[in-house]
Amino acid sequence: MSKIKQIVTSLLIISGIFLLVDSIYTVNEVEQVIVTQFGKPVGDPIITASLKMKMPFIQEINPIDKRVLEWDGRPSDMPTKDKLYISVDLFARWRIIKPLQYFLRLRDERSAQSRLDDILGSETRNAVAKHELIEIIRTTKDRIPLRDSLLITDANKKLNMGSLVPINKGRKLVEKEIFSAASKKVLVFGIELLDIRFKRINYNASVRPKIYDRMISERRQIAERFLSEGNGEAARILGNRVRDLSKIQSEAYREVEQIRGIADAKATAIYSKAYNQNRKAIEFYVFTRTMQSYKYIIDKNTILVLSTESDLFKFLKGI
Repeated sequence: MSKIKQIVTSLLIISGIFLLVDSIYTVNEVEQVIVTQFGKPVGDPIITASLKMKMPFIQEINPIDKRVLEWDGRPSDMPTKDKLYISVDLFARWRIIKPLQYFLRLRDERSAQSRLDDILGSETRNAVAKHELIEIIRTTKDRIPLRDSLLITDANKKLNMGSLVPINKGRKLVEKEIFSAASKKVLVFGIELLDIRFKRINYNASVRPKIYDRMISERRQIAERFLSEGNGEAARILGNRVRDLSKIQSEAYREVEQIRGIADAKATAIYSKAYNQNRKAIEFYVFTRTMQSYKYIIDKNTILVLSTESDLFKFLKGI
């Protein structure tokens, strides 16, 4: 009999311990708890970290994270107002501020992530469709982006690919529009949307080759412009060289002729001074000049027909 009592006592102790363990639970600092009885919430959510008790077997605890959670959407293709298809990748931060409402509407984080996919994706698509691509690319309307100086020319040249389309809002205001519209819709699920941002914006894969072709075309225009300017500069330099060479040659020829004229004048003056001293000097000058002329006009193949009274013939006649 005593043995049976020991067995029963042991069973009662074990059952008591099991019931005590099943009725005690802890709530830590990063979670909040909803207690349910047969699947329905019982009492208010427990949001403070503490040691709590519940009815064993009948009641269950449902922990809900109260930290800031992340939502990372998948890239989605959508059209802009100017009919350009882009791939948009978003991320957001959210937290649960009404755990009971969250539990009744969504139950778990997986359902919440799915609902955020629908709401944030829809609001992003609406916002992108209402704005042109430049509004989404540029951060704010006041930000002055860096521009390639090679694409900018003055007003007298045709190439002017560096001009930017004016914008009215910018990406930050577009993000605020998405945040404002989505935060109201997720609030009914007990969720507070903290922030939403564009992570990446890219052209759709189908239009990307066309964009690359356009970039190549623009660079070719720049190369052709440089080639044209280079050829024009080369022609200008060559023209200046020919002009300067002609100027140098003409100035040198003029200087040579001036020197030659001065030399001839000086030589004539010397001759005149030398041969005009008396009558014999003059006759000797005439004789020497005539003899010099014979050397140039008379050779063995030359036939001269001269008058006997010719001044050129008089020295030949006297020989």
